Amino acid sequence: VQLQASGGGLVRPGGSLTLSCAASGIIFSNHIMTWYRQAPGKQRVMVAAVTGDGSTAYADSVKGRFTLSRDTAENTVYLQMNSLKPEDSAVYYCNAYHTISSANYWGRGTQVTVSS
Repeated sequence: VQLQASGGGLVRPGGSLTLSCAASGIIFSNHIMTWYRQAPGKQRVMVAAVTGDGSTAYADSVKGRFTLSRDTAENTVYLQMNSLKPEDSAVYYCNAYHTISSANYWGRGTQVTVSS
């Protein structure tokens, strides 16, 4: 299993970024795919998740601004981030959790910095 996150960068407040998580060795229907983020000195927290049947959930702090989607043909999960705020700055990680075996996989993070 490999998870390759990309798309981070530097953006001004109010701007947008789209993160991608390319997954190999994953079948979306039996995994929960989750984006987490970790700011310096803080714990890693859930940002958005999608279950095997396509249901999504978001942290309150990003509801209405972030949208998680997945492309099963490309085996890729996306996180569209709009109206970015400085407090969204963090390293963003992609996670895959197998709902039957409980196997848990992490990709390398991608840095998002929101600053003027």
